[in-house]
Amino acid sequence: MIYPKFEKNHFWRVSFPRMHILQPKHIKLKQNEVEELLKKYNISISQLPKIKSTDPCVPEGCKQGDILKIEREEEGKISVYFRVIV
Repeated sequence: MIYPKFEKNHFWRVSFPRMHILQPKHIKLKQNEVEELLKKYNISISQLPKIKSTDPCVPEGCKQGDILKIEREEEGKISVYFRVIV
């Protein structure tokens, strides 16, 4: 029997949906948004918290070095967090 070739973590991505109602929204930032973020907080990319590229919540098409904006709703208020993909 011939089996199709799967990417790393294919089983996880196929078996479990990408988004869940309780999962916070993950958005990839554009380059100009990244520059504004780093300038606003006077930090470098290496100072941002990390997230692995294999994390199921990372949007498709993201690569190492991209920055994600995570929006969590807590008690009716939206909190924003940033992570760099490693």
